[in-house]
Amino acid sequence: MLYPLSYGGAFGKIISECSCQDALVNQRAFFATGCFWGAERRFWKLPGVVSTSVGYMGGTTSEPTYKEVCTGRTNHAETVEVVFDPTKISYQRLLEEFWIMHDPTSLNKQGGDVGTQYRSAIFTTNQEQMIAAVNTRELYNDVLLKNGYGEIVTEINDASPHTYWLAEEYHQKYLEKNPDGYDCHSTTGVAFPVMK
Repeated sequence: MLYPLSYGGAFGKIISECSCQDALVNQRAFFATGCFWGAERRFWKLPGVVSTSVGYMGGTTSEPTYKEVCTGRTNHAETVEVVFDPTKISYQRLLEEFWIMHDPTSLNKQGGDVGTQYRSAIFTTNQEQMIAAVNTRELYNDVLLKNGYGEIVTEINDASPHTYWLAEEYHQKYLEKNPDGYDCHSTTGVAFPVMK
């Protein structure tokens, strides 16, 4: 079921009560697509993305380390934080990149990377992001089914109950430091449909 993305009502009231500058402040988005190295590079290359970082989200422990996350016992997902300028790139565009950069029908794995840390997930920071995430999931799910894939298993959660724990420094911009490093991403190869 698709939900209407409305800019009226409460959202319209919030915008009207803010200055133009406040309304155009950079926004944050969180995406988990398997190994965060390649995903971070995909996002940082997009015009309008202000900054990226990698970390751990959606788990049950505080201040997890990479070693702890790799055990699967913390239940954190390797996550990319994307800070973006909504006047230059839309959340919709980030979602389109998210869906095609990995295989969202693969449960707790991407290619040879297996475990809950490699699950597909979106952590939304406001109602508009939640609506857009759900709508694009439904749209892309239909396209994937027509192309012989199974159902999308991506988790879509409100980010607010989940702390984003920054990963160790050597993980940050890993593929900038190691251009030939392991990218590790799996993909369906199915394009996201053109929005009309």
